[in-house]
Amino acid sequence: MAKSVNRVFLLGNVGKDPEIRSTGGGTMVATFGLATSERAKDGQGNWQDRTEWHNIVVYGRLAEIVRDYVKKGSKLFVEGRITTRNWDDKDHAGRKVYRTEIIVSDLSLLSGRDDGGASSRSSSASNAAVNEDQRPPAGTDDFAQSAEISDDDIPF
Repeated sequence: MAKSVNRVFLLGNVGKDPEIRSTGGGTMVATFGLATSERAKDGQGNWQDRTEWHNIVVYGRLAEIVRDYVKKGSKLFVEGRITTRNWDDKDHAGRKVYRTEIIVSDLSLLSGRDDGGASSRSSSASNAAVNEDQRPPAGTDDFAQSAEISDDDIPF
């Protein structure tokens, strides 16, 4: 059998606050919509934005992180796999319903505390708890803040 790959990488914004629940076995599950967009020219040469909505499902420890730090507007980078579930529609006998979802295996929180990202906890606390954002906390790079660069300093 030939090797195959089912791997998805998405960078987008959360559409509404995640829904949190538990399975019968006690595993936490978080679900939410993630919007990605692309820009392309239409037939008249005008730029058009196209938004795609993805159904995101997160289990276990990552679901706890989502519960604690993700809300509407949060910018996330998620890695996972595509799966499609189907079931019989209760309202229309004999009709199958399909739902394509991204099952997350890893995620990175990209929003800061003030731009729709993490909850009201401090940025350093969320970085320590989540250990996803590898940037140093604000204010730790005094040299970068003190070194002002103007257009004259750039060699090209």
